[in-house]
Amino acid sequence: MFPKLISIGSFFLPTYGVLVALGFLAGLWVAVRLARRNGLAAELVTNLAVYCALGGLLGAKILMIIFDWNDPQKPPIFSLETLQAAGVWQGGLVLAIVVAILYIRHNRLPLLSTFDAFAPGIALGHAIGRIGCFAAGCCWGNQCDLPWAVTFRNPQAAELTGVPLGVPLHPSQIYEMLTELAVFAFLYWRFGRAHAPGRIIGIYLVLSSVARFLIEFTRFHEQGLHLGLSLTQWIAIPLGAAGVALLARPSMPSAKVSPPVAA
Repeated sequence: MFPKLISIGSFFLPTYGVLVALGFLAGLWVAVRLARRNGLAAELVTNLAVYCALGGLLGAKILMIIFDWNDPQKPPIFSLETLQAAGVWQGGLVLAIVVAILYIRHNRLPLLSTFDAFAPGIALGHAIGRIGCFAAGCCWGNQCDLPWAVTFRNPQAAELTGVPLGVPLHPSQIYEMLTELAVFAFLYWRFGRAHAPGRIIGIYLVLSSVARFLIEFTRFHEQGLHLGLSLTQWIAIPLGAAGVALLARPSMPSAKVSPPVAA
């Protein structure tokens, strides 16, 4: 595919990184719009998004390093290759949630309503980021003979991510991109209807976790399986359970959603 957007000597601007940045900006724009409709301060929401993005990047890298700890073929932890490599989404999501809770409590924002405003934007940013994964060749799928199988042929992709060349593979990145776009569309529509605080983030956790759990069966797992499941599938289970718990909470007064405002 197209893993390097710009190359200057040994330095290159990864397509993945650019699309992750675009995904963050798109998600932030959506979150600020929805936060305003919930009566939340745009400045506080923007600052929260920045802190969560930093926490998410760190968490994704930490979980990637944990996964690759015993792999001698992986680059050293403190290297440009590790910095440029994609991380593990669930690791970023977990640490971002922890950062968000601390920030929300410190600034006395309504916890569940704030998470609700962020949920659609998270799904959108995730979808755009998966396009970056596809461009880089990371998170590739298992070999298959389906009509829509994809075959990577760029040596740079193989060098950077280890994706096999000349082999038809499940386009797992595209599966997740399309799923997250559908989740975003549904959450954005659902946010505009009356809902109890916590409903939107609960729906997001359930839908995204179920989708990731199922899509993982089409992916190649460099770290192997643990009791028949990948590590990301094991992480998806408690995240999905947390979403179910939010949806099962006794109904609270519905959140009042204001009409859309101009950007």
